[in-house]
Amino acid sequence: MSEAAAANVSPRSRTVAAVLAFFLGYLGIHRFYVGKIGTGVLMIVTLGALGVWTLIDFIMILVGSFKDKEERVLATW
Repeated sequence: MSEAAAANVSPRSRTVAAVLAFFLGYLGIHRFYVGKIGTGVLMIVTLGALGVWTLIDFIMILVGSFKDKEERVLATW
């Protein structure tokens, strides 16, 4: 992996984010985990937009396109 690609990879675990999204996604806990506090609070208030937002995030985590607060991809399982 090149230095540029390595710099764009989050130190956060994709596995942890996926498990948190699956079990506590409606509370936005996975978003708190990656540093997205504002959207995490919005997910608590809307209960994950009644599950739709949670499902979208979960799929994004599984396919590898979910990013942390610094816009780095969660690539490490």
